Amino acid sequence: MSLEELRKALKEGKLIYGTDRTMKLLKSGKLSAIFISSNCPKNLKDEFKKIAKIGDIKVNELKETNEELGTICKKTFSISVVSY
Repeated sequence: MSLEELRKALKEGKLIYGTDRTMKLLKSGKLSAIFISSNCPKNLKDEFKKIAKIGDIKVNELKETNEELGTICKKTFSISVVSY
């Protein structure tokens, strides 16, 4: 289901790419969901989960790597974190 949700947000043009932008918006409470690649560093995953739990924001840990996530998002670079 999380990949379907990701693809829907991609079609609607709602995706935010990158750890820095996602973290900034997460801390300000402006996100609905976060998608984290399977090979994102553990310390980042833990930090996103901790802050998202406070704001009741859904965190999806994907089985896809950051390279695969970049391809899914139709980008030529790898992506560790995507949100909307």
